[in-house]
Amino acid sequence: MRSAPLRLMLFDRTCTGKRLRPGLSHAWWAGSHLYRGLSRFDASLGVTCWEDGLEWLATTHPDREIAEIQYWGHGHWGELFVDRKGLTADALLPTHPLHRKLAAIRERMVPDHLWWFRTCEAFGAVRGQEFARRFTDFFGGRAAGHTYIIGLWQSGLHSLRAGEAPTWSTEEGLSRGTADSPVEALWSRRREPNTIHFKWQDPRGVLSVAGDSGRRDRRRRPGDAPRRSSGGVDDFGREGADRCSGRSRRSARAG
Repeated sequence: MRSAPLRLMLFDRTCTGKRLRPGLSHAWWAGSHLYRGLSRFDASLGVTCWEDGLEWLATTHPDREIAEIQYWGHGHWGELFVDRKGLTADALLPTHPLHRKLAAIRERMVPDHLWWFRTCEAFGAVRGQEFARRFTDFFGGRAAGHTYIIGLWQSGLHSLRAGEAPTWSTEEGLSRGTADSPVEALWSRRREPNTIHFKWQDPRGVLSVAGDSGRRDRRRRPGDAPRRSSGGVDDFGREGADRCSGRSRRSARAG
């Protein structure tokens, strides 16, 4: 009997706190075990660089195809990070050092596969939409990502198939800056567009009931009170991201 296609999860294991304090990598590690316990992943791996992560995706259980890959880590508009080293759509170019590994992964993917980038704002602004288009065209399947800073609540979830054009606004999830020059993203909230909880798994089902992604413009305007997170994981997530980058809160969110 032919084995079912794999569902794999990759996460950044370099985001650890100082002086025995936990970092976001501890949360991602715990989430990987939770999801495996719920039979949502077949295997997961924490990595310190993109080279090792992509090599694992290309070679683990080589006799089986891949149906889904999730990446949990830090992100920015059109960019995914491992240990502060970014992966952009340029990695899809034949001359890029990571191209060979990405092409090897592509050969293992089933036609109706899914990549889900559970990072902050990777699909936001013009750069995020361009990344989504180029990535799905390269792999020939479907990819999902967010336009907001994510924590327990994960807002601005959208997916795109190869050959499709994004339908969400390039300004969705922006707090400061413009779609062409984004500066800061909004924090996820339960009532923001296309919001899920981190325990939810299927972005296709969520997107079918989430409503109009452009129904509200929640960008901060002059005179508005500063937006604050509601505590708990959101506060921990912001602090953890700043500790990993070694930068101030302002510079960390400005890229």
